[in-house]
Amino acid sequence: MSDAAETTPTARIKVLIADDHVTVREGLAAIIGRQPDMLVVAEAATGRDVVDFWRQQRPDIVLLDLRMPVLDGVAAMGEIRQQDPSARVVVLTTFDTDHEISRAIKAGARGYLLKDAQREDLLDCIRKVHAGEICIPSLLVAKLAAAVSSEELSGREMHVLTLLAQGKGNKEIGLSLHISETTVKSHLRSIFNKLNVLSRTEAIAVASRRGLVQL
Repeated sequence: MSDAAETTPTARIKVLIADDHVTVREGLAAIIGRQPDMLVVAEAATGRDVVDFWRQQRPDIVLLDLRMPVLDGVAAMGEIRQQDPSARVVVLTTFDTDHEISRAIKAGARGYLLKDAQREDLLDCIRKVHAGEICIPSLLVAKLAAAVSSEELSGREMHVLTLLAQGKGNKEIGLSLHISETTVKSHLRSIFNKLNVLSRTEAIAVASRRGLVQL
C-alpha cells in the first residue's frame, strides 16, 4: 500500500455535543454531521453524561453548554480535564457575563461562543480549537479584559450592591447590614468608582452584566 493511500481519507474531527435541550442538540448534530471533516460521536443531555461519554468516546472536541442538569458545564469540564489536561472544550451558551466567561476560561475552555453565533463561525471555531488555537470572539475578550482590569469589590460592598439591586434605599441597606446611612453612602461611592459608573441604575446594570448580581 502506498503512503498516499495510508493517509487518505483524513481523519474527521470527533465532536461530543452537550446540551440539555433536545432541539438544540439535534440542530447542532445536523449542522456538524453535514461537514465532511467532522463526525458527531455522542450527544449528552446532562453534565454527568458529558463526562461518561467523553470517557467512552475520547472526542477531539466537546461542544458544551454551561447550564447543564446534574453537573454544570464548568464542573463537567473540570472532571474531564482532570483526566486529560489537553482535552479541548468549546463552550456554546446563551450567557455572556464577565463572570460566566471567566469561569469557563479558568476551567480550561479553549473556545467560547454564544448560541446566536453564525453557523460558519461555530464550525470555524471547532476547526480552530482542534488545530490548537484559542477561539473567543473579540467582543467577549473585551468584556473579560474589562472585568479583569477593574478593581474587585469587597465583601461588604458586594452586600451593599446586592441590596441595591433588590431596590433597597440607603436607609434600608443600613438597617439590613447594621451600618449607618453615612457608611452606606461611603460604600456606594467606592462601588461607583470601582465599576466606573455614576448612578445607582448604572451600577446595577453593570453589575448584572458582569454576573455580580442576579436581577
